[in-house]
Amino acid sequence: MNVILFDDWHRYHLLPLTFTRSAADMRIGILTIREKWEKVFHCSASILTEEYLQAKYPLHFENDNLFISSSLLPNPAIIEAISGLSLGTALYHQNELLAFRTTALQDSRDFYQTHLLQKGMLPLERCEYNDDCQILIRPFHLFKYNESAIAYDFKLLTAGRKSQPIGNSNVVIGDSQRIFVEEGAVVTNATLNAQDGYIYIGKDAEIMEGCRIRGSVALCEHATLKMDAKIYGATTIGPHSKVGGELSNVIIFGYSNKAHDGFLGNSVIGEWCNLGADTNSSNLKNNYSSVRLWNYATCTMEESDEQFCGVIMGDYSKCGICTMFNTGTVVGVSTCLYGGGFHPKHIPSFSFGSPTDGYVPYQLDKVFTTAQIVAQRRHKIFDSIEQNILKKVYEITIQTS
Repeated sequence: MNVILFDDWHRYHLLPLTFTRSAADMRIGILTIREKWEKVFHCSASILTEEYLQAKYPLHFENDNLFISSSLLPNPAIIEAISGLSLGTALYHQNELLAFRTTALQDSRDFYQTHLLQKGMLPLERCEYNDDCQILIRPFHLFKYNESAIAYDFKLLTAGRKSQPIGNSNVVIGDSQRIFVEEGAVVTNATLNAQDGYIYIGKDAEIMEGCRIRGSVALCEHATLKMDAKIYGATTIGPHSKVGGELSNVIIFGYSNKAHDGFLGNSVIGEWCNLGADTNSSNLKNNYSSVRLWNYATCTMEESDEQFCGVIMGDYSKCGICTMFNTGTVVGVSTCLYGGGFHPKHIPSFSFGSPTDGYVPYQLDKVFTTAQIVAQRRHKIFDSIEQNILKKVYEITIQTS
């Protein structure tokens, strides 16, 4: 079977994280959702998504195609149910479309707009899935489900393999079998507590001296923990990211920096972001009530029913030293923030400014210049595909502001 991951109406509720990517490329646990399904089915999956994102994801059809929701996390029961689908059938869980199997689509774009972006029923035989499953419907679901996702990915990646030596300079608390060190990783004089969760240290990652880690924690390839960092689970630090200070239940997608002191809790940070020294987020209201978050799909503040929630930040956003984020702050794509005081709880994409000076549009030419410099520092290319995606997000932002 040819595996295709499809975005659906959930992607609008996952903004700003899905402004610049398919939901399948969101990172949760150790891997992205796409990487999880590719390992499950031993394949290379393609993605059906919004038209302006499709250039980033070449789409491949065959005569037998297995479509899986890009918001769905795998588990053994759901894998068995999806694997058992026959041609012409669709799998639902409480009216949520999980997967379907069909021959090649004659018009994939029309099918996407007509069926997948609408919460309706496909013209296929319906099958029901009644066991538990995890579907990412809101951005905070990423850190909410991260504990179980790290455990799942840890077992998926390390089964039948042997960890590199942890090193005698480190202090290990709990079961050392719950700690896995990939080739090339450097861990020096750190405390690794695996009593309550897993610790995964990726290829060529570095944990500097004095760091204290309490699992479950995933440090992905080429990521760095700066000296004396304090990391509580369930936290994922994506590839090529640099982190210092204190983190608790945070996901950083990759290529982003929070390299200095400051607290970040119950948060999701996109790619190519930079948080200045002593940036802090509140993740708990003074009255301990539920946190409200901006929802791009409804253009309103929405109750999350979560007591803990910090910052949701889209790709390419930056903030200066001593930035303060209130509980449940949603930051769009390509913002540039500075100054003292708390920023608003919703900062639209392409905003430039501070709580005291106000905010003006962050011009695209300046966004592109910064993005090119940042990409070059990581030996990456800020190409025309990424530029066109940001142009489209800029147009959407102007139209809705």
